[in-house]
Amino acid sequence: MRVCIYGAGAIGGWIGVALAQAGERLNVVARGATLEALQRDGLSLMRGDVRTRVPVNAVADPAELGEQDLVVVAVKAPALAGVAERIGLLLGPDTIVLVAMNGVPWWFLQGGFGGALAGTRLATVDPEGAIAAAIPDRHVIGGVVHASCSLDGPGVVRHHFGNGLIIGEPSGEATARVKQLLALFTRAGIDTKLSAQIQKDVWFKLWGNMTVNPVSALTGAATDRIMGDELLLGFISAVMLEAKEIGARIGITITDSPEDRHAVTRKLGAFKTSMLQDVEAGRAVELDALVGAVRELGQLTKVPAPFTDALLGLARVQARQLGLY
Repeated sequence: MRVCIYGAGAIGGWIGVALAQAGERLNVVARGATLEALQRDGLSLMRGDVRTRVPVNAVADPAELGEQDLVVVAVKAPALAGVAERIGLLLGPDTIVLVAMNGVPWWFLQGGFGGALAGTRLATVDPEGAIAAAIPDRHVIGGVVHASCSLDGPGVVRHHFGNGLIIGEPSGEATARVKQLLALFTRAGIDTKLSAQIQKDVWFKLWGNMTVNPVSALTGAATDRIMGDELLLGFISAVMLEAKEIGARIGITITDSPEDRHAVTRKLGAFKTSMLQDVEAGRAVELDALVGAVRELGQLTKVPAPFTDALLGLARVQARQLGLY
């Protein structure tokens, strides 16, 4: 296949190394120090002290690559508008765009999903509809990553834990192309599952990280300290209950309680969330995709969400003060 990773950060790099090891010739669109490192040294994945290095064809201009069979978009949400402006050069009639991002994506209410809200554009994540116009729904396959990775430096990804990927068509259909992707990623050594409704998997992951991510960014604390404060945990649980009800209004039933999810987080020990890493590195934060979109869906479904409002307000002011939002 002609495979391109658009966004060779932590998750894009993790996926890219797996695909390259499976024999795929890897193209990468990158810029700045990352582009220079990839052209000079290739793409590396660190597991402990073990380095896996793979060669890549890294370019700054997508026009140098032409049409691809598969484009993996693995950028942080604030960077997506910039990707949308240039990704068209990679898209042919049958190109698959696998979206491996956190939070509520622009395609969330497509494919007939969402009940009365099906087909609604979420202004929080795609204000002018430019992303949907640049990446038409017919290209999209959704992805939910269950792996923790970070960057040691440009082009050098460190894998911490997890090896999971859930993929699915927005329509929920088990199409030939999504089965092809399932086989590809399985062959690449990633524990990949096919979802009958990928929006539900997106929401269930979001249900945990929409709270812990911004709270960690606000406090500067790793997850063990957050989970250890009963007052903060009560606030987080209140936000989760609001999101649980919002999800129910669009057809997503969550049977777990917030405490069930907290137990999972506690097992991971002390780790820095991706949003805390972004704040520490001075990168733009994903507040709109993680929290703002939930608030918008709450307004659309008429679910009062005062705790979600408070979380968004606090995190938004902090991020603006730091110049990250």
